[in-house]
Amino acid sequence: MSESAGFSRRAWLGAAGAVAAGAGLARAQTSPAQRVPLKIGHRASNMRMIGDFNIFQVASQMSGILGVELQAAMGKPDLHDLDAVRRYKKEANRWGFLIPSLAGIWETGATIRSPGARRDLQQAIRAAELLGSSVVLVAAYKEANPDMNNEASYGPMVALLQGVASQAADAGVVLGIETSMSPQDHRKFVDMAGSPVIKVYYDVHNMAYYGHAEDAIPGIRLLGKDRICQVHVKNENHLIEEPGTINWPAAFQTFNEIGYDGWYVFETQHKDRQQMLDATRRNVAFLQKHCQMPLADS
Repeated sequence: MSESAGFSRRAWLGAAGAVAAGAGLARAQTSPAQRVPLKIGHRASNMRMIGDFNIFQVASQMSGILGVELQAAMGKPDLHDLDAVRRYKKEANRWGFLIPSLAGIWETGATIRSPGARRDLQQAIRAAELLGSSVVLVAAYKEANPDMNNEASYGPMVALLQGVASQAADAGVVLGIETSMSPQDHRKFVDMAGSPVIKVYYDVHNMAYYGHAEDAIPGIRLLGKDRICQVHVKNENHLIEEPGTINWPAAFQTFNEIGYDGWYVFETQHKDRQQMLDATRRNVAFLQKHCQMPLADS
C-alpha cells in the first residue's frame, strides 16, 4: 500500500493501536475484579515421601494440591546434594508442581542452637533459590525455643537470622520462624529482628499444642498479613472439617479478614497412601469452601 493510497501504514498502525487500547480499557472497566488464587500444598514428611523423587507424581493424584513442601536436610538424598536439587526441580516441572517452601533444615539431632546452624540455614537458602521456593521454615521448639524474657536466650537466634538475612533477600527467600512461643512473642521476635525477610510461619494447631490455645486464632490478627509468610494446616489424624483443637472455619475467616494471600500447607497425619488421597481430597474441598483470597489489587 502506498502513502498516496490515502491510508498510510503508520496511520493504520496508529488506528489499530487505538482500537486495541480501547478494547483493553473496556475489558478493564467491565471485567470483575480478580482474586489471588488459593494455593494449597502438602508436606513431604507427612506424605511419608522424604527423599523420594516420585513425590510429585503422587501429589498429582490429589486434586487441588499445587505444591509440595520438601525437607532440606532429611532423607537420602537430601537437598545438600545439588544433583538431588536438580532432580527434584526436574520432577516438579514434569508434573506441574511448585515447591513453595523447605522445612526440616537442621541436620539430624541438631537445632537452631547447634554449632552448624548457620551452615544449615545457608544450604537451605541456596537450595530454596535453585528450586524457586520462597520460604524456608526455621523451627525452634522446646529446649531450642527462644525465651523473649531472656536476652541470652533469644539474642543469639536473632543474630543468627540477621546474619543470613542478606543472603536470603538476594535469593528471594523469606525465613519463617516456627517456635513454641506465643503469638505475642513471635511478634516481638520478628519486630526485633527488623528484616522484611524474617517472618512467622504460622501453625495454628501448634499454638494450641504449646499452650497458647486462647491466642491461636487471635494471634492471626495480631501478627497480620505483613508478619505471616506461610501457614501449616492440620487436625492431627482427623479431617480438617472434623471437631478438634482448632475451630478451623473461624481461623480461615480470620486469615480472610487480614488479607492473607500465601500458601496453606497440609501437615496432616495419614495411616496409608489411599487414606491420604481420600482425606486430602476432603481437606482441599473444605479449604476451598472457607478460604477467600484477597483481590489482586488489594
